[in-house]
Formats: sequence, structure tokens, C-alpha cells
Amino acid sequence: MAREPNTADETLIALFLDMLAAERGAGANTLSAYRNDLADLAAHLRAARRRMIDAATDDLRGYLTDLSARGFKTSSVARRLSAVRQFYRFLYTEGKRADDPAAVLEGPKRGRSLPKVLDLAEVDALLARARAEADDRSRAPLQRLRAARLLCLLETAYATGLRVSELVSLPVSAARRDQRILVVRGKGGKERLVPLNQAAKQAMSDYMMLRGQLKAQAESKWLFPSFGASGHLTRQHFARELKALGAACGIAGERLSPHVLRHAFASHLLHNGADLRVVQTLLGHADISTTQIYTHVLQDRLKSLVRDLHPLANE
Repeated sequence: MAREPNTADETLIALFLDMLAAERGAGANTLSAYRNDLADLAAHLRAARRRMIDAATDDLRGYLTDLSARGFKTSSVARRLSAVRQFYRFLYTEGKRADDPAAVLEGPKRGRSLPKVLDLAEVDALLARARAEADDRSRAPLQRLRAARLLCLLETAYATGLRVSELVSLPVSAARRDQRILVVRGKGGKERLVPLNQAAKQAMSDYMMLRGQLKAQAESKWLFPSFGASGHLTRQHFARELKALGAACGIAGERLSPHVLRHAFASHLLHNGADLRVVQTLLGHADISTTQIYTHVLQDRLKSLVRDLHPLANE
């Protein structure tokens, strides 16, 4: 039977989250993930009649073992371990513990999986289908606006590689006629500049023209306002519309998500000769190691270059 939450545990978690928000600029989604992870650890320790402040290394190892027993994937266990390590490092740094029981914990061994990527033909098919639906004048005005919104989302996502949270929360000012560069506020509140191509600008222009015909939509400060409530379109809603579009194009649902469009943006840039550091900047990755999941694209390209350009390759 679950025990009542421990106020002392909740206080420590709250202090840790305050630090993440104030010192690292962590956003709401990041804070929510850390809160859930640490609350799960606290519940595990309570069941063993332990408090977070008193937990020993063996208690934390027991928690990781319990996660595996509960069927958590290796990647999920690794993420929970990261939260635990940061939490206890914070307690040690703040003088609330004399030691760091998580410092010696070893994470699960895991291979780095390659990102799911659409090929150029599949992206073209998605865009062509979305464009046809947006241009269908036989549709009711609201249906046509939804189709134009989806096309604008697709064109912008593939043109910029924005995270889905960054994409759906773009302000309406992003659709200015003379807009060539988007100023994006990413993780940790960091800003970066991302260029817009002509296709994305045209999709924004067409979408805004249709949107201006609906008063409630025209007055919103968001580029992609929600139809059903105040605020902007949710990540989940975009994902559902994208999967439905993919199904119409013969693309399996498990292969398609807003994040897959971000992967396609990065992979296609690299395949066509972009520098890894440039792609890192465009994606907003703080560490080049995160961008290096795409190095398989570079390896394939290098093999092609050697095969096609080396004077002895065909001998």
C-alpha cells in the first residue's frame, strides 16, 4: 500500500526544481519530467521506510533494479539515473548532505540507436498531399484553414528543424511578410536564429490570409492558435494530424512524428554537404555530441565521395 507523501522529500524536490528553473532556465516540460522522476524515487524509498535525504548508494541501486523489473527501457532507466545524479549532486553542493550517494552509480549499458528518418520522396509526398488538401476550394472554410495550418506546420518544421514545442509556440509575428529569419527561444531560454525558405514563407502567407477570415483566429497572438480553446496548438494535436496525413501517404504511424521531421531536416542537410557544426547551431544543441547521432549520414556520404571521386576507386 502506498504511503502518504513525505513533506521533507517534497521540499527537497521543490528546492532542486527551483534551482533548475533559476540557474539553468529549465522550461515547464523539463521541470515536469524531473518532478515525476524524483517523485517516483521518493515513493520507492518510502516503501522501504527511507527518506531521500538519508538514502544510501545501495538504496539507489535498488531503485534502478526496480525500474528494470517494472519493464522500463534502458533509455528510460538512464534518464531516471540522470535525474537522481543531478538531484544528489545538488544536495551535496548545497550542504544538505555530507556525501553524494549517486556519484558511483553506473548506468545501464546501451547502444545509441539511429534516429528515425524519412527519405526525400516521403517528405515530398507529405508536402504534396498537405498542399493538395490546403488548395481544395470545395472544402468548408474551417476545414480549409485546418489544412492550410497543417501545411504551414509541415513546411516550417522541415525548413527549420524546430523542436515541436518551439514550432507550436511561435508568435504570429513570425509570419511577417519580410521575415527571413526566425528568432527561436529554445531550451534553457537560449535564443538562436533559424532561416526560413521561400516555401515556408509562402505557406505562412497563405495560411494567414485564410486565418484572417476568422475573427477569433485573427486576434490570437500565436501563429498556430488552438481552434478549441485559448492558447496555441498542442504538440499532441499536431502529432495526430501528422500521423493521419502520413497514413494517407502510406507512411506507417510508428515512423512518423514531429520529431522525425526534425531528424529529416538535419539528415538531409548533412547528406547534401552541410557542416555538422552548422547543423548543431540550427538545431539548438548545446553539445556537439547530441548532433553526432547523425554521423551515420556523414559516413555514408564519405563512402560515396570516395567511390565517385577517388581515381583508383573503380580499378
